[in-house]
Amino acid sequence: MSAPPTTPTLDAATLRTHWRQFGIPPDYGRQRGLSRVREPRRLESIGLDIHAREQWLTPPAARAWFALQAAAAQDGIALLVVSAFRSIDYQCGIIARKQARGVSLDAILAVNAAPGYSEHHSGRALDLTSTGFPPLEETFEHSAAFTWLRAHATRYGFHLSYPRDNPHGIAYEPWHWCWRRVGHLDTHRATAGA
Repeated sequence: MSAPPTTPTLDAATLRTHWRQFGIPPDYGRQRGLSRVREPRRLESIGLDIHAREQWLTPPAARAWFALQAAAAQDGIALLVVSAFRSIDYQCGIIARKQARGVSLDAILAVNAAPGYSEHHSGRALDLTSTGFPPLEETFEHSAAFTWLRAHATRYGFHLSYPRDNPHGIAYEPWHWCWRRVGHLDTHRATAGA
């Protein structure tokens, strides 16, 4: 296992400069009903994603993820990580690369939150898939994994962030789940049973 990512959080002035370069309006958060997201001080490895890259979550979110994944496995459901923590700096890179390929800002912001507003910055969000389903595709909603998540994820504190017609103007993402708080089970009890 490698050391947790230590990319420095961009200061507000640098972030505003990036936003101007990208063409992101200064009132983006208010327009979209999104709050600024801070990067966590501590991250814990959750192992490798489907691309063999190490992924990271905050320690409480990591415990909840391990419990959720184990419970799904007991029910015969494979939950696979596509991505987890992403720094604000990394999010800037995503926007820059897409713009360099000629993708419009409106199209980008329909699928990626502006830097500083992505739940991935929090170290509590996961993009998931399952065996036989391409990553980051709506078809994931037809998987047994998605059906299982809809029925059980909230018990472990995970919530679907971007359902259809969400108020944030972000495309429907059945794969994107964020840990907000523990549901009916205490994380320690959920982990102990796994």
